[in-house]
Amino acid sequence: MTGVPAPRTGDAGYPLRARTAPDVATLDALVVECRACPRLVAWREEVARVKRASFRDETYWARPAPGFGDPSARVLVVGLAPAAHGANRTGRMFTGDRSGDFLFAALHRTGFANQPTSTHRGDGLALTGIRLTAPVRCAPPANAPTPAERTTCGPWLGRELELVDPDVIVVLGGFGWQALLATLQEQGWHVLRPRPRFGHGAEVVLDGPDGRTLTLLGCFHVSQQNTFTGRLTPAMLDAVLVRARELVAGA
Repeated sequence: MTGVPAPRTGDAGYPLRARTAPDVATLDALVVECRACPRLVAWREEVARVKRASFRDETYWARPAPGFGDPSARVLVVGLAPAAHGANRTGRMFTGDRSGDFLFAALHRTGFANQPTSTHRGDGLALTGIRLTAPVRCAPPANAPTPAERTTCGPWLGRELELVDPDVIVVLGGFGWQALLATLQEQGWHVLRPRPRFGHGAEVVLDGPDGRTLTLLGCFHVSQQNTFTGRLTPAMLDAVLVRARELVAGA
């Protein structure tokens, strides 16, 4: 950001600046400068140097990926982390890989997206009533962030939840489910013990510290391990997104 020294790699306190963001745009501008986790910084930049052969002529984003979509969305989608050759390349959540192809086609079918594809940041894609985010903002090796990295990255998701203030959160996969529950508990939401278990089609209503309620919907992640094997089908994903739309329409 202009006039602000670049954060040092390993500055674990930098994500705490999320608390100072007065709006989503400021939060997004802060998150893309984060270098708090040395392992993730090294990996995302190494991937950008080596590149995949099919993208050898492209300049990789190689930075944290901010959330994408409607800043006042009533539905939030929480994934895992950017893909090495997806969002780490394009700079936009779920953009440029097979997982994103699967997700955005469903968002278009269910009326949340103006087009069924997402290829790069200038492709004209717009989301209405929904926003995409993740508990970890940098591409991790083997798609596996460590617990410490999740904790360090947590303030970004926490502040995004406060600013967007959704009514429904669609959670893609068990990692996102556990990370989200931890963040919500930190914010004072009443999370039962033992914590609600993740599962496709799971629906959990949480009570908030201010008397509000929040509904979590579980969905298998849109990774190729699920979509190529048929564990997650287009109809299954559509059903979860339609349920999210029904919930906000009835709120």
